[in-house]
Amino acid sequence: MSHAIKQLGLEAPIFQAPMAGAQNHRLALAVCQAGGLGALPAAMLSPDALQAELQAMTVVTRAPYNVNFFCHTPPAPSLEAETRWQQALAPYYREFGLDPSEMPGGPGRVPFGHDSADVLEAFRPAVVSFHFGLPAPDLLARVKSWGSLVLSSATTVAEAQWLQAHGADAIIAQGLEAGGHRGMFLTEDLSTQIGTFALLPQIVRAVEVPVIAAGGIATPAGVAAAKQLGASAVQMGTAYLCSHEAATSALHRAALQSPAAQHTALTNVFSGRPARGIVNRLMRELGPLCAQAPAFPMATAGIAPLRSAAEAQGSSDFTPLWSGQNASVCRTAAAADITRDFLRAWHAA
Repeated sequence: MSHAIKQLGLEAPIFQAPMAGAQNHRLALAVCQAGGLGALPAAMLSPDALQAELQAMTVVTRAPYNVNFFCHTPPAPSLEAETRWQQALAPYYREFGLDPSEMPGGPGRVPFGHDSADVLEAFRPAVVSFHFGLPAPDLLARVKSWGSLVLSSATTVAEAQWLQAHGADAIIAQGLEAGGHRGMFLTEDLSTQIGTFALLPQIVRAVEVPVIAAGGIATPAGVAAAKQLGASAVQMGTAYLCSHEAATSALHRAALQSPAAQHTALTNVFSGRPARGIVNRLMRELGPLCAQAPAFPMATAGIAPLRSAAEAQGSSDFTPLWSGQNASVCRTAAAADITRDFLRAWHAA
């Protein structure tokens, strides 16, 4: 374990991946209290909601925790892209008795900015992590001034080297197996994306900062393998999706525990950016990689009414069922018990 990660004082360097939409502070707290590093996903939170989540964390525990943000560059508004997306989704709107002309627009996520930093500064979390690169230098300097450890995701060796050169204190090596959004930011070429246990040792050799393994690791044996390949820590998300403390919906849980979870794919239909989820109707019929989907995160708003209408009928056909490639080992159990199994595996490896 590296010095920077040792300073966190964890029982073992087991990190829970932040999963926007599938968790809140309850899961993060459970992992922290078991000796791991819990994480709060903040990419979809307003400043007021972020404040509430941070207060809920800190009123219960003084353990270190991670707060995660996206730092993408919002796309310029495009009427042409919006029209293409409306045309692609119109048949589904009509199927559910919805008016395509009333399709909502706008971003579903905002990048890390000074509004969020203003809230975060009062709490000074031990770890602040980012997806899609790093924030602007002034924002990054502000976070570092609090003494927070800065992490960010790399999906290639080049991204890892860029992150180290631009101030990341540790790097999350996100393998192709990982559920949710790909953290890629230097390229949009999906052929550059490789599996965790191929990517991890390459990044370990290429950088001097600690490397955290992520993607498809959901068992104690996977934790041990990552440690053997040079990981300073291991981050897991899908393994917690069926835990008691996760906010995963009943439909999502059912999909994770069904044969459907054996087939995941990268798709841009839910947000406009490649993300791994269980294949469902929308992914099959539009893509899964759809040229008509607008740039991230502009695809999200148009899907929301379809998702609500389908879920009301008990269907997950229009729901982003984020999942890594190893969901078959998802356990319905307390997050603390899941975490302790991983802690023991780390110590035994």
